[in-house]
Amino acid sequence: MSDLQVWFNPECSKCRTAHSILAERGVAATYVDYLHEPPSVDQLRDLLAMLGTTDPRTIARTGEARWRELGLEEADDESVLVAMTENPILIERPIVIVDGRAVVARPPERLLELIDHGSD
Repeated sequence: MSDLQVWFNPECSKCRTAHSILAERGVAATYVDYLHEPPSVDQLRDLLAMLGTTDPRTIARTGEARWRELGLEEADDESVLVAMTENPILIERPIVIVDGRAVVARPPERLLELIDHGSD
């Protein structure tokens, strides 16, 4: 398995659970604190392609107060992507990426789809 990357928020219980799942299986990962190192619009587009979609709402935390404050419900996709880079709290987590594939690990056990597949 190539380098596994996790977009991670250390304050998030689901992120910590994902970390534990990987650690229990001895899977090394690079943890990216995306709140402090926000992805670019191009990185978000690449991620969406790995998820098999172009809709940024797939990875958006639409329940966040900031989502409503910015009036993103009716926004076009480009505006949502820009808002996510400027307000990374709007990005769902954890997101696990490996070998050109990705999964939003909610619940955290969804990451098994990638690591189990990678060991076939």
